[in-house]
Formats: sequence, structure tokens, C-alpha cells
Amino acid sequence: MKNLRRSFLLAITLLLIGLLAACGGKSQEDITSALDKKVEELRGYKVDAKMTIQTGNEPQVYEVEVWHKKPTYYRVMLKNANKDQSQIILRNDEGVFVLTPALNKSFRFQSEWPQNSSQAYLYESLVQDVLHDSDATFQAVENRYVFETKTNYQNSRMLPYQEITFHKKDLSPMSVKVMDVDKNPLVTVEFSNFEANPKFDENAFDMEKNMSNAQVDIPTLAQSDEKPFAVLYPLEEMLPEGVTLTEEKEVKTENGKRVVLTYGGEKSFTMIQERAEIAPVTSSESVSGEPVDLGFTVGVLTDNSISWTYDGVDYMLASNDLTQEEMISVARAVQVQAGK
Repeated sequence: MKNLRRSFLLAITLLLIGLLAACGGKSQEDITSALDKKVEELRGYKVDAKMTIQTGNEPQVYEVEVWHKKPTYYRVMLKNANKDQSQIILRNDEGVFVLTPALNKSFRFQSEWPQNSSQAYLYESLVQDVLHDSDATFQAVENRYVFETKTNYQNSRMLPYQEITFHKKDLSPMSVKVMDVDKNPLVTVEFSNFEANPKFDENAFDMEKNMSNAQVDIPTLAQSDEKPFAVLYPLEEMLPEGVTLTEEKEVKTENGKRVVLTYGGEKSFTMIQERAEIAPVTSSESVSGEPVDLGFTVGVLTDNSISWTYDGVDYMLASNDLTQEEMISVARAVQVQAGK
């Protein structure tokens, strides 16, 4: 009887050891392979997120809603939690669109977005960054897997690293921290409500339907020529070395005023700010360039300029000296310092 009891206890012990080894011994290669398989098998997903941008004195918080239907349908809504500022990035068979419901406007791009760079709020983009970085580090911590990888942003020298965390249970995204060269997190995305393989309405990715639906929640801004806007300046420490503000000029226009800031020194650029015009009827405009995620809004990037709209104001930065990476960096810094 004692021998039988010992044999039974030994069998239970070996079983428990085997289970523990199976649960806790997964390697980085096991997890990356599982992530690759999960993305491959997904037909689509819906996920909500909170994005926090730490640049500047006050963190800016945005609500993000992502829909993706394979192979190339996307709908990403970005909404500022404190302002009536929302945009929708839409990709369907007709191209890539950036909708600004409050201005009754949409812009159409012939672009490879989102395949042309990292996207912190797209699940498959995060998985691809993990798979493609041979130097990625990996940790299994309690209920999550944590990877640190290089980024593939247009301004990757400014934001070269990211920490990507997945839930152990189902490998769904938990969070992303996009970091500067000193590993300080400047952009944090926290995911919730991940739904795999959802059903989408037939017109879920239709441009006109998305514009009209969004305007129910975000009414078109009331045009007011008398309402002044505060001039914004990029933080001086975010400017390229040796570049300073050399001139500020205000010009009267039919819609109020236009402010022209001229920066010079080692490199030069001009930045123009004026109140955005609201289209009387929904309009769509084809633009050359690439959509670029500035965090707080989506802009249009060309070889020599970057333009965007924020809080009812149009901004345009042009330069023959700055690289695209430098233009993006300056544009990101414009929102963090109020008028002098």
C-alpha cells in the first residue's frame, strides 16, 4: 500500500513539474511564432485605446478607436478628450482618406499607409515590428509578455525605441511605450476591449458614411472671423541646433489674420498659421504627399513641407534645409508651447 501511495505521489509530482515547465518555459521564438500565427489567422479586429503624449508641460490624452478588416480596410478615429477635435484615418478600395468632420473636409492620398511605417495603435504593425527586429529583447512577466524593439517611424531618430506588451492569455495588445534616445516614454498607448474577427456593416469603411456619422457626434465648427487664435511656437529645445526665431509678421486676410514665423541660423524654415476655413458642404480634396501621424493630429508630409490642422487653425511649415524627420519633430513640438 505504501509503495502504491509513493508511486501515486511521484506520478502527481512529475505531472505538476511537466505542467509548470509547459506553462513557464516558452521562449522568445515560441511567442513571436505564436504572434505571427495569430495575426495571420485574424480576419480583422476592433480595439479601443487611450493615447497619452508626454511632450511638453501637460500630457495630452486622446481616445483612439481602431477597426481593421483584412486585407487593407482600416478606420482609425482619433479624438482629443478635452477638445472637439477629431479625425478619422480611413483606408478602402478608393485610397487613404483623412477626415476632419468639424471642418467638413476630407483629404485623399495615394499612399501605402499603414505599411510604410510603425503604427503604435495597430496590432499587426506592432507584431511586425517584433518579428522584424532581430535584436528585440523579451521578458515574460506575470500575465504579460514584454518586447523592446526598434521603431520604423519617419522620425525614428527622435523616437527610436518602443516597449510593446501583450497579454499572455490571448496575445492581444496591452500597451505600447514609444521612447526617445534616453528611453523616456514620450507616447504611451493603453489598449482595451480587443475584439477579434468582428462583423462589420457593409458601409463601415465608406468615406461619406463615416463623415456623416462623425458629424453627429462632432458638429461642424461655427465660423467666426472675430474669434482670435493664439499663435503657437515650437519649443526652443526641440529646434535644430543653431536655429532661432528671427521674424514674426501678422498679415490681415479676408478670414481674419495670417501669422508668418521665420526661423533662421544654421538652417531656416517658415511657419504659417491662420484660422481654418470651414467648407459649406462636405468636400474632398486629393493631395500629394503622405499622411503623417503627429500624435495630436494627422498632417500632410512632402519633401519640403508639412501641413496640418489643429483646434480650428491651419499650420504649414516649409523649408529647403530641414529634413523630413526634422520637420516632423518641429511640428510635434508646436502644440506644447502657447503664444508668447
